[in-house]
Amino acid sequence: MNKAEGWSADIPVTERDILFEDNHLIAVNKRAGDIVQSDETGDEPLDEKVKKYIARKYDKPNGAFLGVVHRLDRPVSGVILFAKTSKSLERINNMFKSREMKKTYWAVVRKRPAQMEGTLIHWLVKNPQKNVTKAHDREVVGSQRAELNYKVIGELNGYYLIEVDPITGRPHQIRVQLSTLDCPIVGDNKYGYPRGSLKRSICLHARRLQFIHPVKKEPVHIFAPLPKDGFWEKFEGFGEK
Repeated sequence: MNKAEGWSADIPVTERDILFEDNHLIAVNKRAGDIVQSDETGDEPLDEKVKKYIARKYDKPNGAFLGVVHRLDRPVSGVILFAKTSKSLERINNMFKSREMKKTYWAVVRKRPAQMEGTLIHWLVKNPQKNVTKAHDREVVGSQRAELNYKVIGELNGYYLIEVDPITGRPHQIRVQLSTLDCPIVGDNKYGYPRGSLKRSICLHARRLQFIHPVKKEPVHIFAPLPKDGFWEKFEGFGEK
């Protein structure tokens, strides 16, 4: 299988990409274009890049353990967390399942929602062959309930910045649910934006991840700076207190 065209997937993980690290966990500011785990493209996935980073940093010639606990779509950037031990992997997995992880995303749209803030509830069905998710207003066969809270937190040159707190974690959830407001994410032509980005990224960024450390039992707040791509960084400082 040929490598996917248009992605910059060969950039290694370095110290500047690390948002948080201790003996149990490591969090990375994912670039748009990185895949989290291997797929049919043959591109090097982010989990392998992080393993190589750990092996280099701690001189582990036999490699390093790394557990994937959640994922971000390939065109999405922002904070993603990995487990460095099997014990922390099990505990973090349970925390995601029980919704003890607070995730916050930023999305940029071209059209302002009719309501400046609100809650969206849909039932989503994913078509794995086309890799696209459809939202329904009521439960249908094979659907999963999806819920998120959103709030418009800024406007710049006709673009609107929306903060999203997903309650559930479904495939393409934020992308398809915002599109139901007739507010597709900038660059996301899969869900209704009129054109795709030349960089094949979309303006969706995993901004924050907050949780109680599974081993130390201390609050952890991981914050991902915005991509420096000539557009995203114009929103730096919006909505922050």
